[in-house]
Amino acid sequence: MTDGTFSALEIDASPEVLYDTAADVASYPEWASGVREVEILDTDPEDRVERARFVLEGFVKEIEYVLRYTHDRPHLLSWAAEESEDLRMLEGSYQFTPREDGSTEVVYSLRVELDFNLPGFVRRQAEKQIVTTALRGLRKRVLESA
Repeated sequence: MTDGTFSALEIDASPEVLYDTAADVASYPEWASGVREVEILDTDPEDRVERARFVLEGFVKEIEYVLRYTHDRPHLLSWAAEESEDLRMLEGSYQFTPREDGSTEVVYSLRVELDFNLPGFVRRQAEKQIVTTALRGLRKRVLESA
């Protein structure tokens, strides 16, 4: 089991705007680095994504998996991967905490355990890059949409 990686970034937007942007999973190929393809498989009665298939441009190889989402708008968007040939485990979340100045602290957490050999330091570096890139991409997407 991995320890995981997390990072925080303050973004000048409300938790609702940030949550809605992050929950728009179908748009990830437009702004999330490395996401080549997303297919929404299931939605809930409120039309929020429950399951989605992803194809990523991996560091070593292309990776495909399905995520199951849990929603707690506007505070938390979390996900966990179903079994796949490339991943033993993948769990992550965006947590949105409003600040007194009107901005929001966004914490992105990610835990990944691959089903193929990759040195631990390479995996940790990949996690850090994914987390940092995801936060920057979210900020850029929200600010461009404002």
